[in-house]
Amino acid sequence: MARVLVPLAQGCEELEAVTVVDLLRRAGIEVVTAGLEKGPVKCSRGVVLVPDATLDEVLDQSFDMVVLPGGLPGADHLQNDPRIRELLRRMHREGGYTAAICAAPKVLADAGLLESRQATSYPGVLEAMDLPATRLLEKPVVVDEKVVTSRGPGTAMEFALELIGLLLGKEARRQVEEPLMRPSSDMKTP
Repeated sequence: MARVLVPLAQGCEELEAVTVVDLLRRAGIEVVTAGLEKGPVKCSRGVVLVPDATLDEVLDQSFDMVVLPGGLPGADHLQNDPRIRELLRRMHREGGYTAAICAAPKVLADAGLLESRQATSYPGVLEAMDLPATRLLEKPVVVDEKVVTSRGPGTAMEFALELIGLLLGKEARRQVEEPLMRPSSDMKTP
């Protein structure tokens, strides 16, 4: 079974965090949420999430993917945490997936994982960084080998579905996506 770690920082974007956790769990993926410190996490819009564990409790465990929700100041807290940087670098060295949405791709950049890659983020986030070797795209989701980035709350569902496809394949993605009743681009309006 695939295992995914979702670190939760105070001020994270709840729509992104909950969407990723919910859809990956619908696919049968084991998702572990981990707070940077002990206790509940108050998100950017006031929603309170209770992590499964603390980051320290799961740092030595094995995961197939680490997914960083964005939001501010959540992404700043992730970026300033040396445990997160080392975790991302270790995942990269071991061939695991690293994924980030909204403002959180800057955490991947700070860890050196966007060097010579294509990526996206919330408008202005990556553009504000000195990333001459990173090709910035305005696509909802960008996959470059095992690094996945996305734009923001409005792309959270597409981001989560893409992660399912990467971990479990297209059929697993379809099985999760179909019952969601998402409008497809080929649907005709009456």
